[in-house]
Amino acid sequence: MTAPIQWQKSSFSGGDGPNCVEVAQHDGRIVMRESDDPGVILTTTREKLAAFLLGVKAGEFDHLIN
Repeated sequence: MTAPIQWQKSSFSGGDGPNCVEVAQHDGRIVMRESDDPGVILTTTREKLAAFLLGVKAGEFDHLIN
C-alpha cells in the first residue's frame, strides 16, 4: 500500500478557494492536480517540471495570460 499523497499549494492561491494547482512528490515523480477537480492527476519528472518552470520564469508563456 502506498502512503497518501501530501499535496502542497501555493500561498498565492488564495487559501481554500477553487483556483489552486496543487503539487506533490509521489513514487519518485511529481504529481499535479487542480483543487476543483482532484480526481485528475498529471504526472511528470523533476527534470521536465524544472524545464517548464524555467520557461515560465523567462516569460515564454506570458502570451497565454495577457
